[in-house]
Amino acid sequence: MSTSTNLVGGLYFGEGPRWHDGRLWFSDFYDHAVKSVGEAGDVRTEIEIDDQPSGLGWLPDGRLLVVAMHSRQLLLIDDDGIKVHADLAEVAAHHANDMVVDSSGRAYVGNFGFALDEALKARGVEGVLAEHPTARLACVEPDGSVREAAADLHFPNGMVITPDGRTLILAETLAMRLTAFDIGSDGTLSNRRVWATLGMRAPDGICLDANGHVWVANAIAPECVLVAPGGAVVATVATDQPCFACMLGGVDRRTLHMMTAPSSVAEVVAKGRRGRIAVARVETPGAGRP
Repeated sequence: MSTSTNLVGGLYFGEGPRWHDGRLWFSDFYDHAVKSVGEAGDVRTEIEIDDQPSGLGWLPDGRLLVVAMHSRQLLLIDDDGIKVHADLAEVAAHHANDMVVDSSGRAYVGNFGFALDEALKARGVEGVLAEHPTARLACVEPDGSVREAAADLHFPNGMVITPDGRTLILAETLAMRLTAFDIGSDGTLSNRRVWATLGMRAPDGICLDANGHVWVANAIAPECVLVAPGGAVVATVATDQPCFACMLGGVDRRTLHMMTAPSSVAEVVAKGRRGRIAVARVETPGAGRP
């Protein structure tokens, strides 16, 4: 097991980290802001929205897409301001969440499926793991049209697309596993299969490396783990708080950025800026999308 160092603090709850134009972009839930940080730790606010931002991605022409969690919308940021790119409400039963955007500008967006915090408070972690509503994954075409991409998912969360564009790997947080799909030329997902079982690790955000292994942020422990197909743990990086998302970045894409916080429960983390970004150097660079 290797250790990490904290690059920055003072966040509420960082999510959706993406390496873009030499900086790590991310959402800070309770600041209602998309921010970025350089390798030296300089943080700046890129955009503020009247909602809670989550997943981030870019269209081929460079315009930014931001998931607005509560309104269940996908927002488009361009020179004219903030616009609604897609309404996810017909597919998303509860808060919209993480997202991955493919090379053509097609976005896959997950959602909670139910009121997670309320369920955890009422029934506890074991009760929620044992029984919970499933959720559907939305596919948003570049023109903003929305359709269901997959159903019966156990809290679809972080996603990656392999470098060849042919496979989507998705974290099912409440099933403690990574699930893979083949991606058709029209974006259709098929051949659903278990990519890795994770034991008692709850995968939140994920990112892919050039060996075809996946870094998994463990939402219920202070760690980020690298797993091979099937679930064998290849490497572990310790953090000083639970880890909720990760991204390989830096000039050589060998810096693992990990978003940490004391909890994911809104009433806990919205009260103070205790979220951090931890970093560690790793051997294998990032690959694929995001």
